[in-house]
Amino acid sequence: MSFSFKHPYTPEFSYQKKVAYFCMEFGIHQPLKTYSGGLGYLAGSHMRSAFELQQNMVGIGILWKYGYYDQVRKQDQAMDVLFQEKVYGFLKKTDIKFTIRVSGHEVFVTAYYLPPEIFHTEPVFFLSTDVPENDYLAKTICHKLYDSNPETKIAAAILLGDGGAKLLEKLNWLPDVYHLNESHALPLAFHLYKRYKTVEEVKKRLVFTNHTPEPGGNEKTNILLLEKLGFFCNIPLDEVKKITHIKNDILDHTLTALRFAGRANGVSKLHHQTLCKMWEGIEDTCKSISITNAQSFSYWADAEMYKALAHDDDEALLKRKKQCKHLLFEEVADQNGEIYDENILTIVFAKRFGGYKRPELLFNNMERFHQLVTDTKRPIQIIWAGKPYPMDYTAIALFDKIVNLCKIYTNCSILVGYEMKLSKLLKQGADVWLNVPRLGHEASGTSGMSAAMNGAVNVSIPDGWFPEFAAHKENCFVIKPADISLPIHLQDEADANSLYDLLEKEVLPMYYDNPVGWLSLIKKGMTGIVPQFDSKRLAKEYYEKLYLVTGKEY
Repeated sequence: MSFSFKHPYTPEFSYQKKVAYFCMEFGIHQPLKTYSGGLGYLAGSHMRSAFELQQNMVGIGILWKYGYYDQVRKQDQAMDVLFQEKVYGFLKKTDIKFTIRVSGHEVFVTAYYLPPEIFHTEPVFFLSTDVPENDYLAKTICHKLYDSNPETKIAAAILLGDGGAKLLEKLNWLPDVYHLNESHALPLAFHLYKRYKTVEEVKKRLVFTNHTPEPGGNEKTNILLLEKLGFFCNIPLDEVKKITHIKNDILDHTLTALRFAGRANGVSKLHHQTLCKMWEGIEDTCKSISITNAQSFSYWADAEMYKALAHDDDEALLKRKKQCKHLLFEEVADQNGEIYDENILTIVFAKRFGGYKRPELLFNNMERFHQLVTDTKRPIQIIWAGKPYPMDYTAIALFDKIVNLCKIYTNCSILVGYEMKLSKLLKQGADVWLNVPRLGHEASGTSGMSAAMNGAVNVSIPDGWFPEFAAHKENCFVIKPADISLPIHLQDEADANSLYDLLEKEVLPMYYDNPVGWLSLIKKGMTGIVPQFDSKRLAKEYYEKLYLVTGKEY
């Protein structure tokens, strides 16, 4: 029986417009390993909230055979990378087959379907080239998320962009709006240009979300390599240069998306300001707006804590927090052999390990760090977790440095396997959620949102989403940031000193000497995070503010 698709529910009146959401990763639930970090978590939350609001949306992704990677340990506890095949019995295999062209060859594509009832999301289709008709090289296109091989990465972009558009044609479900969530699926724009013949027609249907100002997330590639692999959907190179306004042989993926989209958005107010500065004076970019990221309250929030909060039952709230700390500490004991105390302030740093996020900031002055972690009057416990890119040897070396440091201090530990399950456990068990990006580099940074939904107090540099939430010493602590005109090493030194001072003079004294004040911080954080940072608000704003490009509204 051939697979046929009809959107599984009747959309709400306000959300009739058909939207296809293209994203390279989806962090929907722990059992589905199709994500690496923040972008995936955001996409998963969006799919959940869009379903809860009954929006007329379909997700398009790739079924990564080996996921991102499994983070494991070597025999000395240093980090290791394991690529292990994933098998998903809950995905519905379709009999859909079509081809895309990669490097002049026909590559067969099939699709797997995630029905809404499995994880309470919008319907999501996952593309795969792992079929018998393909040779091994073609099969590897969908093996690893963000493959380090540049040609494989480009082929994955063709699979998602061109393949995703072809899938929708096969399903006979043609969207009013194509949402390019980050520029990974940019061949979608060229597919639409080939279909509709003009950039103006593409603009009526395409919207774009940029998630980072970092160079690694704003790729630039030689157009001759892109053409060779088929990135431009067989559009002649002279025509590609004309419609993209390329002045040399380098394609700026983000800039091209901004020129093909009818409307674009940044993911926080600060990030939008950064985007406007980045592209100031550049011709033919579309109008951009700000829609701040958010996380699914229904998925991430601790229901028992919010029940206690609703009943104004402080005792039950604190009891639940201690229970959550105990559950987290069992994981710490299992992985690190350390027994933590539920009565001691616990700081968690958990996110992708990468340069600007500065997981090592606490070590900037080892003398002050030592004083902090050996203080018996106001003791602390620290937990690190996070997955570097599998080929980012600098970040992996940093992870291993922390591993060795944690062997020295019995109140310091580092966990592997930072995925959705562990992320939830860490947020439930953290007293302090630490976020210390170099100012101006964090576009949004959503982990602190879901941490607040679990009674954790944010201690953060005022970057990304955080200034839209933060009220210092009322619902969080704000680290005074360094002057960004300083050299990087001086910024890091100044930020580290500000962090030490804040912990020693304000955070630790409040936790130990003013428990009523600490409880107030927790409660105001929990109440202040919703509804503004629940992804229902985000899903609603996308329809109201971004999906206005179609037809006469453009």
